[in-house]
Amino acid sequence: MTSEEQAATFDVNGPGLPGQLFGLPFTPETAQLIIIPVPWEATVSYRRGTAKGPAAILKASQQIDFFVREIPEAWKMGISMLPVPIEIELESNRLRTLVEQFHSNKNNEEGALISSKMNEATENLNIYVKKTVQNYLNEGRLVGLLGGDHSTSLGFIRALSEKHDRFGILQIDAHADLRKAYQGFTYSHGSVMYNAMKIPAVTRLIQVGIRDVCEEEVQMMKRGMGRVKTFFDDDLKMQISNGKSWASMCEGMIKELPEKVYISFDIDGLDPKLCPNTGTPVPGGLEFYQAQALIKTIATSGRRIIGFDLSEVAPGDQDDWDANVGSRILWQLCNWTGVSNRILTAAAQ
Repeated sequence: MTSEEQAATFDVNGPGLPGQLFGLPFTPETAQLIIIPVPWEATVSYRRGTAKGPAAILKASQQIDFFVREIPEAWKMGISMLPVPIEIELESNRLRTLVEQFHSNKNNEEGALISSKMNEATENLNIYVKKTVQNYLNEGRLVGLLGGDHSTSLGFIRALSEKHDRFGILQIDAHADLRKAYQGFTYSHGSVMYNAMKIPAVTRLIQVGIRDVCEEEVQMMKRGMGRVKTFFDDDLKMQISNGKSWASMCEGMIKELPEKVYISFDIDGLDPKLCPNTGTPVPGGLEFYQAQALIKTIATSGRRIIGFDLSEVAPGDQDDWDANVGSRILWQLCNWTGVSNRILTAAAQ
């Protein structure tokens, strides 16, 4: 069955289909946009849970209504998520247990061995993600990644660097993720943008919402010689207090991005009331509508979103609020990626 046939038999005003991302009728064989779930949290440094993010978002996404006022036929683009690979989560849990044992014992020799195992395992994960992304890019599909911790996106960025000569990254995050390594791990969630900046095709890194950094990261920003531009959360709040509109601020934040853009969205870039169970929550951050407007501004600026990730969504023990918010951020990322690639058309406002 083609995507058109799947759409034709789908009741867009009824409930979504159980077990399907957003409840949509499309499959990985017919969808134009593929979501790759990566349930990995081996390098988390505070709270666990983000490996459960993809499954939780899949479940919560089925409560989304399909009509998007600005993109009336958004649902017809065709979005589908690959099955959550349980073997990746099991390996992540095994490694995380080793790390926690090391931190409780503080044995240097054992720590060196664990670091070596972790670096090997995370590089293998990078290779898996890269190959999986490349397979779908080579078929002409759009691709998004659903973590897992933020380290999961490096393989995706590497895949894009072999397809595009130059592109920029828009990072929405509470943390800069510019440490050379963290806790001895080369591919830590706290080092993903440091590793991304090693890739020559990444010409610009625009960071938004940053509010928790170390001295090493600030020095990295300065050494970037303009390649890294950081919009700290407190500065953004001050501009709003001084009467500047969020729309004009969004224009200013993206003006130096090149024509091709990868969006890296760590959920802790939002105000923690929207993601209280994320691994490393920080006071402050963006409101939902602000994040939505920023994504929309990129899509309608003439730039092309060549891929995106959403990471660090951790479901709570008592409710699915984090997954509910995360699924709606994912919906926005998917739809505006479709607009930026001219698969979907935004209605005139």
